[in-house]
Amino acid sequence: MQRDKVESRSLVLASASPRRKELLAQLGLGNTQFSFDVLSADIDETHQQGEQAADYVVRLAIEKAQAGLTLYGKREAVVLGSDTIVVLDGQILGKPKDEADAHHMLRQLSHRQHSVMTAVALTDGQQTLSTLVETQVQFCQLSEQDIFNYIATAEPMDKAGAYGIQGLGGCFVQRIEGSYSAVVGLPLVETKMLLAQMQIL
Repeated sequence: MQRDKVESRSLVLASASPRRKELLAQLGLGNTQFSFDVLSADIDETHQQGEQAADYVVRLAIEKAQAGLTLYGKREAVVLGSDTIVVLDGQILGKPKDEADAHHMLRQLSHRQHSVMTAVALTDGQQTLSTLVETQVQFCQLSEQDIFNYIATAEPMDKAGAYGIQGLGGCFVQRIEGSYSAVVGLPLVETKMLLAQMQIL
């Protein structure tokens, strides 16, 4: 019965991120019945005037899930949307526009603590669930050479806050308080709980 229930509701990851794909796959814990489709859902990510960072990232996750459901176009689908932002002194640091922007972000983060907010949303068209996970990240002191060398790898250019904790940028992280997987892009424990509520796991 459990197998039939899982198979009748397709799980879809509305994200082009290979990191989120890898993390979501981990939740199957080796269960061959656990599978999901992947698609990319593009939405308008413009930050609305006066919108708090937490409200912003949750809204984006929900809109990505909803857009993914529309794109997938099949009944009995549950779509997962997620978004991650870096927040420093109340300012949202998104993906850098260019190398100069990445340099500016990394200089700001140097020897400072910042917040990484990751929101996850699930929708089946009838019900939408969401959660927000916030992790505090402390950077070590970065030299100009550190920043220059890191930008030269191109890793920062598609990452919120201009760094990836799971990649080369991890060598700048002195400590974290909270969920590591959320900083990578998908909080595993909280996502598993949402999937259980949707009867996917």
